[in-house]
Amino acid sequence: MDEKQLGKPEIKEALKFWFKLGWISFGGTAGHIALMHDFLVDKKKWISNSRFFHALSICMLLPGPEAQQLAIYIGWQLHGKRGGLIAGILFVLPSMFILLGLSIVYVSYGNLPWIYAMFNGLKPAVIAIIIIALYKVGQKSLRSVLHFIIAGAAFVCIFFFNISLLLIIIGTIMLAMIIRYFNPGLLSETSNLQTDHEVNEHGYYINSFSAAPGAGFEIKRLIKQLFVFIVFWIIPLIAFYFLSKDFAFWQRLVLFFTQTAFFTIGGSYTVLPYVAQFAVTKFGWLSKMQMVDGFALAETTPGPLIIVVGFVGFMAGFNHFHSSLLMGSIALVITTFYTFLPCFLFIFIGGPLIEKSHGNEAVGGILKLVTAAVVGVILNLTIFLGNEVIFPGGVSTNHFDVIALAWVIISIFLMLKLKLNVVYLILLSLLAGLLQYAFF
Repeated sequence: MDEKQLGKPEIKEALKFWFKLGWISFGGTAGHIALMHDFLVDKKKWISNSRFFHALSICMLLPGPEAQQLAIYIGWQLHGKRGGLIAGILFVLPSMFILLGLSIVYVSYGNLPWIYAMFNGLKPAVIAIIIIALYKVGQKSLRSVLHFIIAGAAFVCIFFFNISLLLIIIGTIMLAMIIRYFNPGLLSETSNLQTDHEVNEHGYYINSFSAAPGAGFEIKRLIKQLFVFIVFWIIPLIAFYFLSKDFAFWQRLVLFFTQTAFFTIGGSYTVLPYVAQFAVTKFGWLSKMQMVDGFALAETTPGPLIIVVGFVGFMAGFNHFHSSLLMGSIALVITTFYTFLPCFLFIFIGGPLIEKSHGNEAVGGILKLVTAAVVGVILNLTIFLGNEVIFPGGVSTNHFDVIALAWVIISIFLMLKLKLNVVYLILLSLLAGLLQYAFF
């Protein structure tokens, strides 16, 4: 028997795991990765530790949510494209349906005092979660003076000059290439991502000696995959053209979230500032406070935090079509579809190609500068949404919410010092909102 085939999982067993993961994957990217590592590496030995983190490093190079892309990648490694499709779809589908139900409750009953109070209780916790994300990403990413300078410059560009995230990332990459040319030593720091090579790699089905399915570049396969992607991408758009009376709205929705999926690098906390900036300030699809509420709703659901874009789509359709729950629901599904569809393309086409560049010092140095710029972008998001919670109505109104600030601080303490699970923090925040409503 081929030693590599030991422990090969059956498709039914993998399907059961991916389905379960979609319903229990709370805690953001770190929680998703921990759950997958515990089951796939430690318990089932379907993939070795070295290959797991190797796959994660590849996904971090790609636009979009790295946790979902990691699931697609491992599913693809295990059972080919069918496995990748199953893993990727089941990773996001449960959270989409849960968020749809919560969105309908939000617009239908959100004006009830006790429902409103619960959402108010969640908002400070959401800000605390973003602050902790800023701290953790910054702690891992800002390893030199150059990294701090890049993070600060990115923050200044987006906060003071409203420069788009895409231009910031392009500028960062160009700057990294210039630095690489004139002083490569500035980019030559060792990677922060540590991978432990197992003594017995052959004890795992996927190991450091396994070849990725479909590895290498083939023009025919590339054309076929692009064709399939374009067909799936264009079918809903054609349907809206013939069936909808307001095609312009759906066209804008589709193009914006497709662009979001293609050009935002660095995970959910990179995508969300971009979405918030355009959805709130440019398109007027929802207000800042509704955006904060969307974060709160997304934190109460499993799956990637980027699922909050579904709420943005829901509010866009709901508001545009005069409080139509049907149009809001369709917009949520369409937004989710176009946000996550490119993830499959990136893995099936880009996975084998990017794998060849893994360990390349030049690519690693450029990626570190991009990640440093992401820290500045997350800081902008923190201030953008935090102002609305701590200073409701704006800083100029001098309305300072002491209770909200206190709960932000308490939430940070509970998560950082007491290691409280984010699910329990959400429940505590809901209860705190109700108590505030009852007694204040």
